[in-house]
Amino acid sequence: MAEIEKQASYFAIRQSQHTPREEMLETARKQRALTIGLPNDSEKSENRISLTPQGVELLVENGHNVIIETGAGQKANYFDKDFSEAGAIIAQSKEEVYKSHIILKISPPSESEVELMSPNQMLLSYLHFPKQTRESITKMMNKRINAVAYEFMRDDAGCYPVVRSMSEIEGYTAISIASELLSKAHGGKGVLLGGITGVSPAEVVIIGAGTAGEFAARAAMGLGCQIKIFDNSYQNLKELERNIGQRLFTSILHPQVLTKALKSADVVIASLRYFDSEPIFYITTDQVNKMKPGSVIVDLSVGDGRCFESLPPASHNPDEPYLNQKGVIHYMTPNVASRVSRTSSIALSNIIAPLLLKMANAGGIHQLVKTDMGVSNGTYIYRGILTNQYIGNNLGLPSKDIGLLLAAY
Repeated sequence: MAEIEKQASYFAIRQSQHTPREEMLETARKQRALTIGLPNDSEKSENRISLTPQGVELLVENGHNVIIETGAGQKANYFDKDFSEAGAIIAQSKEEVYKSHIILKISPPSESEVELMSPNQMLLSYLHFPKQTRESITKMMNKRINAVAYEFMRDDAGCYPVVRSMSEIEGYTAISIASELLSKAHGGKGVLLGGITGVSPAEVVIIGAGTAGEFAARAAMGLGCQIKIFDNSYQNLKELERNIGQRLFTSILHPQVLTKALKSADVVIASLRYFDSEPIFYITTDQVNKMKPGSVIVDLSVGDGRCFESLPPASHNPDEPYLNQKGVIHYMTPNVASRVSRTSSIALSNIIAPLLLKMANAGGIHQLVKTDMGVSNGTYIYRGILTNQYIGNNLGLPSKDIGLLLAAY
């Protein structure tokens, strides 16, 4: 009997040792608290912000701190008062913001901004590889920064949520831009994009059957336009038709078929993207010159490779449409989603805020990278080591597979 009581006492002690207590939970919550900094974006054409006041409120209510540089959300029509009322701290200098554990940006940091970063800090931003320099990447590596690129993050379904949401916005916006540029006020043909009763609608050629192409097609169809869609992948064309739910004019990029379509087109939306140094396919200057005067080209791929051989001169303002010698209007701005910065910011915040909560619950970036393949796929610098082979090959820097690094750590 004494032995039984002794065993019962032993198990009672063991059980009390493993029973969660209020003090222990509170301590764990404090250990997981994040400090998130949002500096004012130095990129002149960038109007978005990674967190809206609603996203800030969600994070603050879960015990995290958000520091925002004054005026950081103003281009997206969010003001300091909106963020402070949501619980954010408004900082008057970049230096104060860059003391945070996590830095949220849209454009990648400049070399001067990398100087403000601290060792072992975490950065979430776009990579925008064409703008990257060997010096900037090397400085981040030397500071052992953990850097995650928005455009390479994947979700549980294997999709790229930031790329998809921005591509949806760009597709819709491209049709809006084309409609505006077709008006006589902007040098266009003076054509209503959708047409009216008794008047033929405009012809829209879409090059690229990805997400941006799909949503450009949806917007054009909603206005009643005649659309033709080209892509270098039969599977992409098939998937676009399935998503839209009806049979469309689709074609592989046969030069003769495309040239004929371009001759009668009022609008051309190009959304094929490449990450190679040379484009896999582009529309020749001769094909553009055969288009109707006053027709409009909107190139969404100009920031990631390009679809068109002809480009405006280097002295041309990229934010303004360019009229070539044949009277064809070119709109080739690399950041179309920034035109609708508030909508784009909300879309980003809907992705980033839950990700930060997930990171906090996991115990930090290192634990999340180990358990979330989508985040590890987006990580291009981990513990100061370059983990993106494409960047390494193009900038002449050594890189390692992140899977091997995670196994080592």
